[in-house]
Order: sequence, then C-alpha cells, then structure tokens
Amino acid sequence: MWQRIQTLYLLISAGLLAAMCFSNAYTVANPDGLLEVSYWQLQKPYFGILLGILIFLVMLALVVFKSRILQMRLAVLSGVIALGMQAWLAYMYFTFEGPVFSFTAIFPLVVCICNFLAARGCFQDQLMVESAYRVRERRRRKK
Repeated sequence: MWQRIQTLYLLISAGLLAAMCFSNAYTVANPDGLLEVSYWQLQKPYFGILLGILIFLVMLALVVFKSRILQMRLAVLSGVIALGMQAWLAYMYFTFEGPVFSFTAIFPLVVCICNFLAARGCFQDQLMVESAYRVRERRRRKK
C-alpha cells in the first residue's frame, strides 16, 4: 500500500484537508476587534459538511487500495468536489468586501491536483496488471 505513489498523493490530500479543519478561513476587522471565521462556520454549516464529505472520500480512497478501479473513481470524485470547493471559495473571495482570506484557501486546489494525480497512478497500476494478465494468458495457451 505505502509503496504506491497514489497513496502518497492521497495522504497529502488528507493532510491538507485536516489542516483546513483546524485553521481559519478569513479574518474580518470589526469595531470590536478582529473576527476570525473558521471553515466550519462558512456559509452556515454547508461548507463544513462538504469538507467532512471530502475528508471521508479521501480516507475511503486510502483504505480501498486493493480495488484499484474503486480507488480511482473515489479519487476523481473527491477531486471534482475539491474543485467545487475552490470555486466556492473564489466566489466568496470576489464577492465579499473586507475579509482577508488565509493561505489555506488554496488548499482545495492542491487537493484537486493531488487527487487527479492519484487517479492517474491507479489507472497506470490497472493497466500494468491487465498487461501482466494478458502475458500469463498467452503462456497458458501455448502449453
């Protein structure tokens, strides 16, 4: 499991998503001082629920390493969701006035890239297994 490159990509994705859970999304200056808003508080609970679903999908993709096709599909699905999260954050960045977003706002984009690289690694593994199966079948037929 750990020797495959897609596992490392999925671990990087899980680490970045965990960092998003424990960091602040943006800071707003108000008369009482600075107000820090976490990702769990963005747009009511919807962004937090989406973040939780994304963490679950990435962790599930890490666990199902014996089924390469399922792992590839989960990686692509979580990559698409991460891209949607990044679009949502970009929309909030350009429409809100005043908040200063933290550097963790680009983590969904990095997660998306890592998940698509993991899916590509799963696909390459699947192609290698299928080609080895064809070679074994040829040898069996010759005997």
